[in-house]
Amino acid sequence: MTNSIEFKLFAPNNKGTLLLGSFSDWKEISMQKGEDGYFRTQIELEDGVYEYKFRVQSKSPAFESDQWVDVIDPYATDISESKNGIVRIKDGKRVVDNYIWQHDDKLLAANHELVIYELHVADFSGGEDGPHVRGKFKDVIDKLDHLIDLGINALELMPVNEYPGDYSWGYKVRHFFATESSYGSTEDLKRLIDECHARGIRVILDGIYNHTDEQCPLLLIDRDYWYYHDKHYPEDPANYWGPEFNYENYDEKLGIKPAWEYVGDVVRFWITEYHIDGIRFDAVRQLANYDFMYWIANEAKKTAGNKPFYNIAEHIPDTANIVIPQGPMDACWHESFRFFVIKEVCDDAFDLEKLKEALDVKRQGYTTATSVVNYLATHDRDHLMAELASRQIVSPESFKRAKLGAVLLITAMGVPMLWMGEEFGEYTRQTPNQKNKLEWPLLKHELNRDLFEYYKSLIALRKQTPALWTENIEFFHENIDARVLAYVRWNDQGSRFVVVANFSDQLRAGYQVPHFPVSGTWYFPDNRKVDVVEGTLVIDLPEYEAQVLVWR
Repeated sequence: MTNSIEFKLFAPNNKGTLLLGSFSDWKEISMQKGEDGYFRTQIELEDGVYEYKFRVQSKSPAFESDQWVDVIDPYATDISESKNGIVRIKDGKRVVDNYIWQHDDKLLAANHELVIYELHVADFSGGEDGPHVRGKFKDVIDKLDHLIDLGINALELMPVNEYPGDYSWGYKVRHFFATESSYGSTEDLKRLIDECHARGIRVILDGIYNHTDEQCPLLLIDRDYWYYHDKHYPEDPANYWGPEFNYENYDEKLGIKPAWEYVGDVVRFWITEYHIDGIRFDAVRQLANYDFMYWIANEAKKTAGNKPFYNIAEHIPDTANIVIPQGPMDACWHESFRFFVIKEVCDDAFDLEKLKEALDVKRQGYTTATSVVNYLATHDRDHLMAELASRQIVSPESFKRAKLGAVLLITAMGVPMLWMGEEFGEYTRQTPNQKNKLEWPLLKHELNRDLFEYYKSLIALRKQTPALWTENIEFFHENIDARVLAYVRWNDQGSRFVVVANFSDQLRAGYQVPHFPVSGTWYFPDNRKVDVVEGTLVIDLPEYEAQVLVWR
């Protein structure tokens, strides 16, 4: 049985478009152009899987005027090995695949409760598989128990769109609706997201909406319709990564902004088809169009419906202007947290005011506990262990300082994020064009395993302590000479949490911390007790170590 299936291509300024496919032995099929700018044709097809492409009279300046160019459908949801689009027909309709979702009914954490884990699919599966074995979606599923054990409840996936070449971080997207085939099938990605949801883990996708690969189909069709003709962001030429979408271009004839239309379709597709729970918007400083960002952030939440959704901006340097209430996004990657904390942990510095800024982001103009995503490392920033190694600070001192960094990360105002491997002391430096497989065997070493257990206990404590979900933080003791800082986190229901941190290389035995928030019995995470008498805590503070106490 055959059904009539429509093929269409939006190319309003182009003179001609033809369809070619496996269903026609790759013979050209004519298409008719409508007043809405679409070329269309109907093909009678049986259920099955077919390859296809378009042949377009290009309007891009890279080609001669009206030169015929072969183009993959900009809306193709899968790309074949022979570099054609793939269309699947089931029950007479187009489908992406046959996956049936199993865990859409699971309750997921709210934004303020999140502990995020950023990973790159190709490198996450690990060193035990060999340095040249590319990780796949199914390998991430196999490691979910590790993330659950750690306490992670949100996974941030580096770009999973189909990219050119054999290995990439994915930040130059060529096919926005297709998944990276080397990672597995579309069903494999859906299964990963579904398995995350089954375990209470939200999935945040890295979205690249500033620029594309030079061979993106839109560029081949009509560059100046979707893109700036020249580089858009001359203020920062070192951070130009490819042709940039022109969100200012308005087609008066059709009454649309072409780049808005396309990227809006992309965002709605990934939320509806893959059930993602948030987007990390890459390079929004270069994107530099707040009107568009307000619109796309709202479109994302509108499409997500009632489930929690998190719009995160990567804006380097970070700025409170990008986040609500005055900005379009829910949160901003908090680069200054890393910058100031790394200095304190690695460089024997003690810039008290900058450290307090990093921990209490209200001092930087942020207003809510979800306004920033804090981190010590990301794919763009080296692991803390690599930073320590570059300063000839080696174990066991490096692990002591790594634990100090972990305390600051998990207890600061904001949402904490770990870059894969940070929890067990990964030390390799990241480069975008070189495979950097995680060294999972490190977990067999005592110090690395101990660091993992320390992160695990801190994350568990955070999830059990509502005080750490709030905007409330007060620095009640500062000693510049001794390099000691103490702060309290609290909520209005009586939850209190105190950190006393020693940033010096000296043991502070019997150290007195006055002006303690509440006198009485406080608890260490291992349930040891300590009494605060008349507002003063007496405690031993080992070098480069933080003590955390909970009021019950």
